[in-house]
Amino acid sequence: MHNQGKDKYQQAFADLEPVSSTDGSFIGSSLQAQQQREHMRTKVLLELEKVNLRLKSAKTKVTIRESNGSLQLRATLPIKLGDQDKNGTGRKQYNLSLNIPANLDGLKTAEEEAYELGKLIARKTFEWNDKYLGNEASKKDFKTIGELLDKFEDEYFKTHKRTTKSEHTFFYYFSRTQRYTNPKDLAIKDNFISSLEQIDKEWARYNAARAISAFCSTFNIEIDLSKYSKMPDRNSRNIPTDAEIITGISKFAEYLNTRGNQVNQEVKDSWQLWRWTYGMLAVFGLRPREIFIHPDIDWWLSSDNIDITWRVHKDCKTGERQALPLHKQWIEEFDLKNPKYLDMLATAISKKDNTNHAEITALTQRVSWWFRKIGLDFKPYDLRHAWAIRAHILGIPIKAAADNLGHSVQVHTQTYQRWFSLDMRKLAMNQALSKRDEIEVIREDNARLKMENEKLKLEIEKLKMELVYKQS
Repeated sequence: MHNQGKDKYQQAFADLEPVSSTDGSFIGSSLQAQQQREHMRTKVLLELEKVNLRLKSAKTKVTIRESNGSLQLRATLPIKLGDQDKNGTGRKQYNLSLNIPANLDGLKTAEEEAYELGKLIARKTFEWNDKYLGNEASKKDFKTIGELLDKFEDEYFKTHKRTTKSEHTFFYYFSRTQRYTNPKDLAIKDNFISSLEQIDKEWARYNAARAISAFCSTFNIEIDLSKYSKMPDRNSRNIPTDAEIITGISKFAEYLNTRGNQVNQEVKDSWQLWRWTYGMLAVFGLRPREIFIHPDIDWWLSSDNIDITWRVHKDCKTGERQALPLHKQWIEEFDLKNPKYLDMLATAISKKDNTNHAEITALTQRVSWWFRKIGLDFKPYDLRHAWAIRAHILGIPIKAAADNLGHSVQVHTQTYQRWFSLDMRKLAMNQALSKRDEIEVIREDNARLKMENEKLKLEIEKLKMELVYKQS
């Protein structure tokens, strides 16, 4: 993807504040996309009013109207061959569809066409030809998927505000459409469906369908992919226990000792950055990219950071938030405040364009590579799931846990509760029963203390009476 100057489309989005979403799901992203499309349509309609005012001022007997995402020229013209002349005037009002999209570029084209038609009307030289009969539009000029992919970015950002998040979303759509389709195929419904049917893995097919749906929507290609819209069942995960997390972090240094002289001397200490990343994922339940997208290193090391929070940048998947830690002692045990590791992080991201999805993906893939290299049998995202389950076991309210992880309560319950393994359920139940037993013990102790208190009161009264008796 290339960085562009602020074009007219992005200027039109300047006053739009995208709806905040704590939902990183497809539904949450779709709501934001819908808001942006509606915003752009409003801008186009406002600009359309200005164009029609200009046409009226120029006494051009043509106006422009929007219909179903296209622009039409409206004018009173000679009766078309085959039409009835009901009023006997020899003229009738027509809407001419010239296959012009209802966007800012289309408005410019439509205005030019309106002036041209206006001249023909004024000179009384208008004739019904293929252009105005719509025959040219019906001769559909089919493009290949490859040709449309070349235009995909420009067209996509005519209806989406260009932000780091939308760049990431576009890259997702672009890369999967490119990966799972043949660029030489014509961009027609049957070819897209054929490409999807050739994908064996359910999740790959589901993700490809999402991308292809966005691609076809951008180019107004009619296609129904509802058959592929159901999210597949998730594969089983290996959620690490706290003990396994502590054991896992020690494997980074062990790998260096095992590899010895085989390790490239230039990257000999790089394991320390990925060990630090591992610790941050475990303590805060972060998405891996939330460490690399504009990390607020100064805040993390600041003495003002009393609650020890990690600031997630607004350009991340679900916007900005301050993530709170679970097991604060791990911050010290894992040495996560060591400035050396933060310098390594700053160096790693300075070598990358950390507004570019591909560059950020390369860093997150590096995290996964290290997990495999040192022999961990769980993945980076499993540390996030472990955080969610640990929060549940500790009795943290679901809303608080969901907000801390940066998603909705619905996503939290649907996504994380399913990973409650038998061992985790046993642990949760045992801890709950243990808490109940502790309460019972406290109640028994309170009852015993009350009884002892009453006995002491009686003893004191008895001693008082004996004292009074002796004195008398």
